[in-house]
Amino acid sequence: MRRDKRKTRDLDIVDLDDRYDSGKKRSSGKKRPHARNVEFAVITYAFLLLFISLCGYFVYFVSFKSEDFINHPSNARLSKLSETVLRGNITTRDGVVVAKSRLKGKDEERIYPKGRVYAHVIGYNSNGMAGVEQESNFQLLRSHSFFLTRIANDLKNVKSQGDTVVTTLDSKLQETAYNGMGSYKGAAVAVDPDTGAILAMVSKPDFDPNTVATSWKELSSSDNSSSVLLNRATQGMYPPGSTFKMVTALSYLQNGGKASDIFQCNGALTSSGYTIHCYGGEVHGRQDLTQAFGNSCNVAFATAGLSLGEGKLYSTAQDLLFNKELPTTLSNVKKSSFTLKSVEDKPLVMQTSIGQGNTLVTPLHMAMIASSIANDGKLLQTHDVDHIENDNANLVKSYDHHPSVTLMSKEEAKKLRVFMRYVVTNGTGRRLNVSNYRAYGKTGTAEYSSNKQESHSWFVGFAKKGKKKIAVAVVMEGAGSGSAYAVPLAGRMFDTYLGE
Repeated sequence: MRRDKRKTRDLDIVDLDDRYDSGKKRSSGKKRPHARNVEFAVITYAFLLLFISLCGYFVYFVSFKSEDFINHPSNARLSKLSETVLRGNITTRDGVVVAKSRLKGKDEERIYPKGRVYAHVIGYNSNGMAGVEQESNFQLLRSHSFFLTRIANDLKNVKSQGDTVVTTLDSKLQETAYNGMGSYKGAAVAVDPDTGAILAMVSKPDFDPNTVATSWKELSSSDNSSSVLLNRATQGMYPPGSTFKMVTALSYLQNGGKASDIFQCNGALTSSGYTIHCYGGEVHGRQDLTQAFGNSCNVAFATAGLSLGEGKLYSTAQDLLFNKELPTTLSNVKKSSFTLKSVEDKPLVMQTSIGQGNTLVTPLHMAMIASSIANDGKLLQTHDVDHIENDNANLVKSYDHHPSVTLMSKEEAKKLRVFMRYVVTNGTGRRLNVSNYRAYGKTGTAEYSSNKQESHSWFVGFAKKGKKKIAVAVVMEGAGSGSAYAVPLAGRMFDTYLGE
């Protein structure tokens, strides 16, 4: 009996082993439940993450990008809106109407009461669109009139009044800039450093937006060498001349230079067979960086540029948004161009350091750099629309235009303000040294052809009175010295905005 029991146990053990082996064989081609659960979890979480991402993008699109697509000229919905809405007014921030529509029978006519004064910044709505007319097209074709009025208009097949776009433009400042440009080609831009609001924007030569439809062929002709439709404030590409010394000075300070460093100016500097001269052949003698900036000494700044290492000036220019999109809501804004990377071509380094060479800037960009210096290194998004109202002056939509980028440190901005103040008190901008506000700036005389006697007149700077500030950039083509032409216009703009 004992032997039989032992045999039975042995058989049981063999049977268990056989079942274990066969189980291993059966499961060798299948995954265990735990592994399958992990795969299901990974797939589930992947789809969940994708869903959350899509939801996030949808919210972002609706909040920030939808109006860009709605406002696109090819959007057929806009033409439908114009069938039931009379295009809204555009006004300055102080209530001056600069664009409005009226019905002549069944036809709608767009009128610009101030004509040429606001031509480029407000734009036109005929043969295409430009300026605020383009940027705010969707808002101008929406109506938030009293809803019963809109219902009644729909029943009578009458257009409802479109909403009013209130710009950031100051009417008195705009007229001052326009009149001050006179017959010179060029541009004048004014920005509020604390908000990024465009206070004035003028480009010349100009055109009458009331007659764009009838004079389109002439205005848009490729034979028109004046490029009348070009907004020189946002699209004009100019050599910055000595206004670029703000960039060179900043780069010099960022790379170990000091305001107390001494430069010796004998009126000319020669390197690698190339000679650079100070304006008018002036000899400035011994001066520190502050004095060199105030006197716009080419020798000192060419020397400073040559002392900078490989790519240093390029890096500073990049920090100041050269070769980059500017933070602005304005349309069709060109990038300023800075190409110098190598220090081997010393003549080009010397030229670039004083704002010549291959560097090109827009007046808007230079005004924004001045604005950031006035605002402790921070640059706010520039914009020319403040808010939207309905026909009863009730608020429809306001905009938050305050996201900012930091172009330089607070300490660096402070040092540049010292330099720019010296320009006004002791240097080339002494005409702006008045008692009723405090002005800062940099003049520039930019050569633009092989004729050394031909140059653009520049001024870039800002002024403040109490808590009120204004930053400006003025360029007058072919006018000559910045201190003789651009500075007086900047002064009139400061006077108008800050009070004489």
